[in-house]
Amino acid sequence: MTKDNGFTDKLKGEVNQAKGEAKDQFGDATDNKSLQTEGKVDKVKGRTQEELGELKDRHTDRT
Repeated sequence: MTKDNGFTDKLKGEVNQAKGEAKDQFGDATDNKSLQTEGKVDKVKGRTQEELGELKDRHTDRT
């Protein structure tokens, strides 16, 4: 197991949130509900990944 202190998860989370926001906005602009939903899912996935990274950081700080 690599010791990245959650950085990788936080970075992936930020990327997924940005990607999700782009899909959500484009789906809204083009009235594409499927793309909008996909964007919202990506944003939630990104927030979850970011939280996982934060948890890893807190756990690593304690050890």
